[in-house]
Amino acid sequence: MSIFELIKIRDVLKIAIINGPNLNLLGKREVEIYGHQSFDDYFKTLQSKYQTLELSYYQSNIEGDLINRIHEIGFNYDGIIINAGAYTHTSIAIADAIASIKTPVIEVHISNIFGREDYRHVSYLGKHCKGSISGFGLKGYEMAIDSFIK
Repeated sequence: MSIFELIKIRDVLKIAIINGPNLNLLGKREVEIYGHQSFDDYFKTLQSKYQTLELSYYQSNIEGDLINRIHEIGFNYDGIIINAGAYTHTSIAIADAIASIKTPVIEVHISNIFGREDYRHVSYLGKHCKGSISGFGLKGYEMAIDSFIK
């Protein structure tokens, strides 16, 4: 069933954003890399821009909580956008969780992970995702949402 067929049935597209460790500190930490805006403020902007969508947001610094959230929504949402933070480069468990669900997932990174330290060039999640977006700042989340809409 296509996304457009789902929209006709439900009249709303359900997209979840899941952020991993340290992303609760956006606007405060390493602003030269991640910017000055908090994700809570940015999420309000997304909700305003995409009023016809059902957007949800979840953040945790705990790997198991992220996996539990993926399992919880991974069979009844139309899309998941994940920024697993540093777990991107270390967590086979999150990669396995993404591989085990039916909902398509797009990986997003605020910074260009390929322009940073060598260990950030590896993503365990990417091969299980519909696509990856890196280096466009917070705009990457909008790009991911737009890809689910189109």
